[in-house]
This record gives sequence, structure tokens and C-alpha cells, in this order.
Amino acid sequence: MELSDIKTFAAVARAGGITRAAEELNTVQSNVTQRVKALEAEIGTPLFERHSRGMTLTAAGKRLLPYAQKMAALSHEAVLAARDDGEPKGPLAIGSMETTAAVRLPPLLADFHRRFPAVRLTLRTATTADLVAAVLDGVLDGAFVAGPIEHAELVTVTAFREELVLVSARRWTSLKELRAATPESGPTALVFRTGCTYRQRLEQIFVEFGWPSAARFELGTLDGMIGCVAADMGVSLLPRAVVERSAMIGNVSIHALNPAHARVETLFIQRRSGHQYSALSGFVSCLKADDDVIAA
Repeated sequence: MELSDIKTFAAVARAGGITRAAEELNTVQSNVTQRVKALEAEIGTPLFERHSRGMTLTAAGKRLLPYAQKMAALSHEAVLAARDDGEPKGPLAIGSMETTAAVRLPPLLADFHRRFPAVRLTLRTATTADLVAAVLDGVLDGAFVAGPIEHAELVTVTAFREELVLVSARRWTSLKELRAATPESGPTALVFRTGCTYRQRLEQIFVEFGWPSAARFELGTLDGMIGCVAADMGVSLLPRAVVERSAMIGNVSIHALNPAHARVETLFIQRRSGHQYSALSGFVSCLKADDDVIAA
């Protein structure tokens, strides 16, 4: 069983399709297709169901996936351990939710770069579900995700506590007014794609407000999200720290929610590994030294 085939299989499972997996692996789609077919031929059973909206795992694929994740992650860790001489350097791949990357990370990343200039850090933004999968697969060395996260193979550090708020166009001055003036189905929910914890929580709020059938509109960037809210296309759920500036200049209105909906912790996750290599250790040390970070 070729390790490259295993890594490709895990990427397709994570991405839900050949195209996105090829982009992630920085290769052509035909190569991804060939490796998946080779692995299926070797195992002797289909690993994916093919359909118009992408690919989903078969029962056999679901059984294989946890082993594939462990093999890919262990391979990644082995290379890093062999190269590690105790001096933080080389590549470090960190993931983050887009909201955290926009507001919380710039000072942390700047401090890390000053302290460890030999580390080549890359930052990838995605949903919490995708980030967790990427850390488990060894694609990312660590990631900032929305809690709670409980997984036997992950170590978590509480990084930030956020207050989530409902964000609307500025003409809605109160939540009561918004609820009274919208159609029975409710306003359009402006959301990131499936796998986003904030999206899940907004959908729960809409159910409680009596809007389970409200339309959803997916956006890929934070700037696009805030711009569409300001244009009164719909409402979104975002951390207060992300939208305070937009509210101050009058672009949007912020509506506070009850603590059960509003409170969320941002966690930094990494694989539970036998070797804590130097670049990641240096990043964690900067994280814990950041004044904004909450000691776990």
C-alpha cells in the first residue's frame, strides 16, 4: 500500500471531491483520480460513492479513514522529528478560522516571526470541521478552532473566549425590531460553508426564533460576509471583536444574545504526539506568552 495513495485518499475524504483535493495537494486532478483508483483496486472494494455534488465515503472508506489519517500524520511527524535538532526552523503549517485569523492572530504571528525568523510559517483558513480533520491527517501542525473539541488524539489549549453577536444592517436598531419586521420564514442567514461552528449555532438560534426554513447564503470571506450584512442581504453570527469596528463606523448593527448562544471558546489544537518538534514548541510558547491568550 503506497503512502502517497493513502495521503491522497485522506485528502479526497476531507475535501469531498477530486478538484478540491487536487488543489490542496498541489497536483492535477488526473493524478488524484489515478491514486484513488489504484488504492481501490489494491483493497478490492470501492472507497467512495461518486455523485454530481462530489464524493462521499462508502462503508469500507469510513473504516479505512482513521487508519489513513494515522499513517499520514505519522509520516509527517517522522520527517519533522528526523530534521529537528532543537532549533526552531523549517516549515510550520497552522490553520485558523477566518474570524480568528482576522482579529486575534496578527500580533501573535508577528511576535513569532520576530522570535523565530528561521521558521517558514504558513496560515490556512477553513471551517472548524476541516481544520480538525487536517490536524488529524498531519496536513496542519496545529489550528485555532471553535470549542468544544474532545478527541483522544488531540491536545487542546484554550486560546481566546469570544462573545458571539447577531449582526444585521444598521437600519435594524434592535433584535425585537428585526424579528417583528422580517417575513415569517425569517431573514436570510449569511454563513460560511458547512463545518463552521458559528453556522451551526446560528441555525440553532434561527430554530429558537421560529425561522427553521430561513434561506442560507454561503460566503467564503469575512470581508464579503460583513459587506453583505451591511447591504441588508441578511444577518450573520460573528464574534463581537470582529465586527466592533464596522459597528462603530455605522455599517452594521450588533445585537447581543443570551450567554448560552453568545459564549464560545477558541482552542488551539495539535496532535497528541510522542515528539514535540521545535518549530511547533516555539509557536506554542508564543501563544502562551500572548497577553490576549487565556491560560488553560
